[in-house]
Amino acid sequence: MTAGFKDLFSPQAADYRRHRPGYPAALFEYLASLPKTRRLALDCATGNGQAAVGLAAHFDRVLAVDLSRGQLDNAVPHPKVGYRLAAAEDTGLPAGSADLVASASGMHWFDLGRFYTEVRRVAAPGGVLAAWCYGRDLRITPEVDAIVERYAFELLGPYWEPEIKHVYADYKTLPFPFDELAPPAFELDEEWDLSRLAGDLSTWSSARRYREERGTDPFTLVASALEGAWGPPERVRRVRWGICMRVGRVS
Repeated sequence: MTAGFKDLFSPQAADYRRHRPGYPAALFEYLASLPKTRRLALDCATGNGQAAVGLAAHFDRVLAVDLSRGQLDNAVPHPKVGYRLAAAEDTGLPAGSADLVASASGMHWFDLGRFYTEVRRVAAPGGVLAAWCYGRDLRITPEVDAIVERYAFELLGPYWEPEIKHVYADYKTLPFPFDELAPPAFELDEEWDLSRLAGDLSTWSSARRYREERGTDPFTLVASALEGAWGPPERVRRVRWGICMRVGRVS
């Protein structure tokens, strides 16, 4: 286990796989258009493979690494994806072999100096680094959005890890010493019922920390208000969520 690794998601890995949203197909199509070849994509901090499986539609092979055994035990199987218990900063991949290095909702947790050294080592000629995350602009309805905002920042504010500040800043505060590209705008656009939203909110690392430190579930503090704003829990609503992205050519 890498020193300093914060295993924030293993305890709820099964719920993470069940409730966390994926990423739009157009995002993976865009990433696949950037490198010179598509022999291998490296997915760092893969979680349970949401991005790895999307990349597998466009690359011959995907190596997906994570330091969370719980996440990997719940990873989505795919014939073109190989999962490995390894750090983003020390992947074990041969030098010059990765056409794309990707990280979905993970790079803000990395030791960036070591990670960027590893990116330069493993990147193939013409290789690309892409890192993205969901922003703070979850949009459903104004009434629901206000409750989620209160849950995220008033109730859970003290329980977020300090690295989350980079997500709030749309990843703009992360150093990025590569030949940066300007990606198109992408967003999640799905249809959820109330149980899906509740499940996603429960997987947040701050919610887990709140439960551990206070012995109660923070969602219960907003559940009644959320039910009132949502309407019948089986009602399906459109959910949109902006994606923040940094992309650059490594070599």
